[in-house]
Amino acid sequence: MRVVIQRVTKASVTINEKVSGSIENGLLLLVGIHESDTKKEVDWCCRKIPGLRIFEDEEGKMNRSVTDVNGGILVVSQFTLYGNAKKGTRPSFIEAARPEDAEPLYDYMIDVLKRDSGLQIESGEFGAMMDVELINSGPVTLILEK
Repeated sequence: MRVVIQRVTKASVTINEKVSGSIENGLLLLVGIHESDTKKEVDWCCRKIPGLRIFEDEEGKMNRSVTDVNGGILVVSQFTLYGNAKKGTRPSFIEAARPEDAEPLYDYMIDVLKRDSGLQIESGEFGAMMDVELINSGPVTLILEK
């Protein structure tokens, strides 16, 4: 599982000119699911992400989590995170999980975050063509891989 985590002051995802999800201060998660991923990897990410201390405290140090600042999380599926462009000019996506395997894990991730984090959790739509808008705060961007 590969998750690109961006600290944002606001983010939204639009599908067919309709906003599917939006947050203010929080985290945008771009989620790629590997062909070998299971609920175990999703559970690990869902425990780790809400506690990541990447928000500034009063002294300007990254010492607070999205939970500490009562932020939101916007979850967007992105199979292209497993694109491999080492050979040629057309990326290969063979490491990305097939949709029938990835979609249930994506939905499971959203459910676990909603159940366990106590935060506002918003999402895109698996497999849809989405427009993602964000204002990256910092900028702060991390890649989490399990």
